[in-house]
Amino acid sequence: MKIKVMLAEDQNLVRQGLCNLLELSDNIEVVGQVVDGSEVVDGIKRYQPDVLLLDIRMPKMTGIEALHAMRENDVTVPSIILTTFDDHQLVLEGMQAGAKGFLLKDVSLESLVNAIERVHQGETLVQPAITERILKGLSNLVSSQDEPELTEKISPKELEVLRLMAGGYSNREISLAIHKSEGTVKNQVSSILDKLAVRDRTQAVLRAINLGLF
Repeated sequence: MKIKVMLAEDQNLVRQGLCNLLELSDNIEVVGQVVDGSEVVDGIKRYQPDVLLLDIRMPKMTGIEALHAMRENDVTVPSIILTTFDDHQLVLEGMQAGAKGFLLKDVSLESLVNAIERVHQGETLVQPAITERILKGLSNLVSSQDEPELTEKISPKELEVLRLMAGGYSNREISLAIHKSEGTVKNQVSSILDKLAVRDRTQAVLRAINLGLF
């Protein structure tokens, strides 16, 4: 069964380009399109997508505001934000608003389909290029003053896993990178989430940034 995707993008060329890309995939079906964040909630109710591709900058209601509107209306769809290199602060706000993935607008078909499939399966995804810019560009904007200290310290091995999590890598990819079994990585991820007192990988990355762990 194909993964049903809805697009929210105000630029016609970008939206059409994404549609044309996704038509090349056997696993993805674009079931609906909207041109502004203000149309997202109604669009989700109408098209019933499995995954939402959401532009971060739209004229009437931004992608961030659309995520808040979804939460207020109790509409839950895994959402991937489409961004550019100069949207670092908005990406951070997107994490806080509950987005599950972040992709640059010039993404390849392979990366786009992979992101949709992984987010549909319940994972989170942040492209390494985005993460690097966030860590460099936002480190001086995020204060740790309001963050409670960790009750248990993140170990060096867990920090290595956390950095790969921040890059959007799956457990399997992390296991290959650090030469450990996928089961060991899964246990390390669970330990990291417990120590950071968060529920998912996106919140773990956000809190790690707030705490200055990177």
